[in-house]
Amino acid sequence: MQHTEETIEIIGARAHNLKNIDVTIPREKLVVITGLSGSGKSSLAFDTIYAEGQRRYIETFSAYARQFLGGLERPDVDKIDGLSPVIAIEQKTTNKSPRSTVGTITEIYDFLRLLYARAADAYSYNTGEKMISYSDDKIKELIYEEFEGKRINILSPVVRSRKGHYRELFEQIAKQGFLKVRVDGEIRDLDHGMKVDRYKTHDIEIVIDRIAVKQDEDTDKRITEAIKVAMHHGDDILMVIEHESNEVRFYSRSLMCPTSGISYPSPEPNNFSFNSPKGACPDCNGLGIVNEININKIIPNPKTSIKNGGFAPLGEQKSTWIFKQLELIGEKFGFKLSDPIESIPAEAMDMILNGGNEKFSVVSKVMGITKDYKIDFEGISNFIKNQFEQSDSQSIKRWAKEFMDENECSACGGSRLRKESLYFKLNDKSIGDLVQMDVVELAQWFEELPQHISEKQQIIASEILKEIKARIRFLLDVGLDYLNLNRSSKTLSGGEAQRIRLATQIGSQLVGVLYILDEPSIGLHQRDNERLIKSLESLRDIGNSVLVVEHDKDMIERADYVIDIGPKAGRFGGQIISQGTPKELLKENTITAQYISGKMQIEIPTERRTGNGKSLKLTGATGNNLKNVSVEFPLGTMICVTGVSGSGKSTLINETLYPILNTHFYNAVKKPQPYKKIEGLEHIDKVIDIDQSPIGRTPRSNPATYTDVFSEIRSLFTQTPEAMIRGYKPGRFSFNVSGGRCETCEGSGVRTIEMSFLPDVYVECETCQGKRFNRETLEIRYKGKSISDVLNMTVDEAVDFFENIPKIYRKVKTIQDVGLGYITLGQQSTTLSGGEAQRIKLATELSKKDTGNTFYILDEPTTGLHFEDIRILMDVINKLVEKGNTVVIIEHNLDVIKLADYIIDIGPEGGKGGGTVVCSGTPEEVIKNKKSHTALFLKKELS
Repeated sequence: MQHTEETIEIIGARAHNLKNIDVTIPREKLVVITGLSGSGKSSLAFDTIYAEGQRRYIETFSAYARQFLGGLERPDVDKIDGLSPVIAIEQKTTNKSPRSTVGTITEIYDFLRLLYARAADAYSYNTGEKMISYSDDKIKELIYEEFEGKRINILSPVVRSRKGHYRELFEQIAKQGFLKVRVDGEIRDLDHGMKVDRYKTHDIEIVIDRIAVKQDEDTDKRITEAIKVAMHHGDDILMVIEHESNEVRFYSRSLMCPTSGISYPSPEPNNFSFNSPKGACPDCNGLGIVNEININKIIPNPKTSIKNGGFAPLGEQKSTWIFKQLELIGEKFGFKLSDPIESIPAEAMDMILNGGNEKFSVVSKVMGITKDYKIDFEGISNFIKNQFEQSDSQSIKRWAKEFMDENECSACGGSRLRKESLYFKLNDKSIGDLVQMDVVELAQWFEELPQHISEKQQIIASEILKEIKARIRFLLDVGLDYLNLNRSSKTLSGGEAQRIRLATQIGSQLVGVLYILDEPSIGLHQRDNERLIKSLESLRDIGNSVLVVEHDKDMIERADYVIDIGPKAGRFGGQIISQGTPKELLKENTITAQYISGKMQIEIPTERRTGNGKSLKLTGATGNNLKNVSVEFPLGTMICVTGVSGSGKSTLINETLYPILNTHFYNAVKKPQPYKKIEGLEHIDKVIDIDQSPIGRTPRSNPATYTDVFSEIRSLFTQTPEAMIRGYKPGRFSFNVSGGRCETCEGSGVRTIEMSFLPDVYVECETCQGKRFNRETLEIRYKGKSISDVLNMTVDEAVDFFENIPKIYRKVKTIQDVGLGYITLGQQSTTLSGGEAQRIKLATELSKKDTGNTFYILDEPTTGLHFEDIRILMDVINKLVEKGNTVVIIEHNLDVIKLADYIIDIGPEGGKGGGTVVCSGTPEEVIKNKKSHTALFLKKELS
C-alpha cells in the first residue's frame, strides 16, 4: 500500500518544554520515542501529534456540533504534515464502573450473547430436560397423533402456584363467556362470587373446549380455534388433558419444559446481558455481589448487655426513643437491658433485629391495673440496610457498610445473570461457565466446540465463532491469558487495561491509522514482552504507523526508528538529541545510547544486606488465585516481589499484606483477602503505601501544595516583620481563597476567554501579569522574594534558598533527591508527566519522618522512568533501607530486581497456573531455580 507521503513532518513544536523542534517520523514503521522522564516525550506524542489529530477530526464537524463538544485547543506547533487518523491508547482510560468487565471491554461478551441467543439449547431448571417449542400447526398435528379417538379437554393456564382468593379473576373469566375452570386439578363450574382459600397456593386453568378427537372438518376447525384462544389466554401455553386417564400434556409457542410446563421467553441477546433488566439477576441487579448484614459486626460480644453498648450501632444506653422501644420489647418478653445479650430469648432478638409492630397489655400486680403498650420498631438490621440503600449521604453509607459484608450473590452464584439465562447451554456449558474460564481454557473450548454441536447450530454460529476466536487470540498475543471475562475492569492495573484496549484495536483490523501508545510494557514480565512487541509489529505490518513512548530496552532495540529527546528533563530538555535506527542510536553519545550499549549501567551491589534478623511472617493467604501461600519478609532489607503478570503479586501485597498492616496501625476499613495469621507486627511501627494513582488533576494543584511544603512557606511569610505589622494570616498567601489572591483571575494567573464554537483562549491576567496574587500580598518579601517568585523557583533553587528553614528544607530536598530538581514549585500538576507525578508522591511520603522501623510498599515505582531516573530512584530507596526501614517493591524491571537483597518470586504462571511461591532468597540463590521465569532473565542480567 503506497502513500504519497512516507513521513509525518512536525515543524516548530513548542508544547510544554519542547524547544521549537522539527522532527520527521517515518510512516508505517514502529517508532519509539525515548528519553529521561520529563524530557518532553509525552509532550511530543500526546500533546502535539495526538492533540492535532483529535482537533482535525473535530474540525470536520459543523460549527453547530462543535459548540457542544467544547473545542480542542490547537497545539503549540507551526505545522504538521502527513498526519493520518490518530488513536491513542493510554493507561488511565478504563471504566471504573462495577458493570464493566474484561468481556464487555473486548466485546467478546457481546458476541457470546449473540451466540447463546441464536444457537444454544434451552434446558428446564426444574427437571433438566431439554425445552421444546411448537408452532400452532405442529400442536394440532401432535394432538391428532396422540389423542385420536379419545375425548380431551383443552385448557389455558392462568395461575401457577400462587396464593390469593382470585374472586375478581373468576368474575372476569365468566364475563368472557367461559363456563368451567380447573382449580387445583378439579374441573368446576363457574358460580357467581366463587373464590378459593387465599392462604394456599393454587393452580387455575380455564377450560376452553371439550372435544372428541376425530378426522373431520368440524373437529379440525374447533381444535384450531381452541388452540388459538388457549394460547391467547395462557401466555402462549396450553394444556391438553385426556378425559379417561387424566394424563396432562403441555404445548407452547415459546420454550417450555414438557413435564413441568415452565416456559422461558424466546432468547434475545438482552436475556444474557447483566446490564439489562431482562437478563440481570434480580437479587444483585447484575453486579454478582450483594451487601448483607453481618450479625457478628452488630453484636461483637454477646456477653455484654444492651445497656453497656452490646449493639455496636447503638452504643451505650441513652434516653432516646430507640432505647425506650427496646425497654418495651423487654417488658413483653421478660428481660432487662442490663441482661447479657446471649440470654435474651430468640423471639425477642428477632424483633430487635428485624422489627415488629404489636400491641400488648401488662397487668401491674402492685397497683392492680392493666397498662397498654404499643411497639412500632423498624429493627436494627432493617434500619442499617435502608440507610445503606436509600441514604444520599456518603458518610452514612460508609457507617452502614461497617456492619455489612460484601458476599457473592447466592441467587446467581456471582454469574450476574437470572436463572433462566444460565440454563441455555452449548456443549454442556452455560454463558456463566464460559466467563469464569481463563482465556487459555476458553480458547481451547472454542476450538473443540464445532465437534459437539449440530450442523444447523454450526451454520448459525460459524460467523460469530470466527469473531470470538480472533478476539481471544489477540488477548493471548498481548500476554493476558490469565484473565477471565468476568473480571471487573476496576481491578485491572494500568498496564493490563492498556493491553486490553490494544487487543481490541488489533481486533478491529483498521489500516492507515497512527497508533500512539504510552508505555505498553508496564506491568509486563520480560517473558511476555516478546508477545507484546509481536502484536505491535503485526499492527505495523497491516499498514499502520505505531508510535510508542517507551523506556524498555527490548522495545528500543526492536524498533524501526528511535527518537531520543533530552538532554535532561524539564526546562533542560525538549530537544531532539538523536534520531535514526537503533544501530545509529548506539553510535551517539546520549545517556540512552550509553545504557543500551552497556557503557553506563546500574551497578550490582557487592554484598546483599541480611536485615536486622527480625521478620514479618504471613501464613495461609488464599485470596483470588493464591494457593495457601506463606511468606516471610526479612525486615531491614529491600525486598522485590516478582512473577509473571497475573501470578498473584498484587493480591499478596496490595490486597492481603497492606490492608492487614493498615488496619493494625490506622484502623482502616478495607478488609484484607483471607489469610490464617500474621506474626512480627511488633517489629514495625508504621506502613506507607505508594501506588500508581495520579496526584491532583486540577490546574490549582502543584508540587508545593501536594507535598504540603506550601503551608510551611505561607507560615514563613506571615512571620516577616511587614506581614506581622499588617496582621496577615497564612490564608493571605493562598491563591485558592479570597483575600490575598488576584480577584480578576481568581488566583489562576490566566483568564479564559470563551469563543463559543472555537476552543477557549487563555490569556495572561492583565491585573496581576500571571503572578496570581494582588499588589498588597506581593509587597511582602522574604530575602527579597515575593510569594509568587517562590512558586516560580525550581526545586534546586528552593533547596539553596530555604537551607536554614529545616521544615521546608527537608521537603524540598526530598523532591530534589528523587531527581526532580528541575520542576518549579508552582508547576501545575496537570503538566507533570506520569513518572514525575509518581516521584512527587514518593517524595511526599519519603519526607515524612521515618522511624527506622517503617514498612514501605511500592507498586511498580519505575513506571515512566528512564534508566538514569531508575538509578537516582534506587539511590533514594537504598538510603531508606540503610536507616533500618523495610522496602517491598512489586516490580518487573530487572534493573530494580538485581539490586534487591531478597526476592520473592510468585508463579510459576498467571491466573490459575499461579498463586504459589516458586522461590525466594537473594538474587544469586533465585537464579539457580529452574522453574522460575524471572530467574531465566535475571541470570542474563547478573552474568
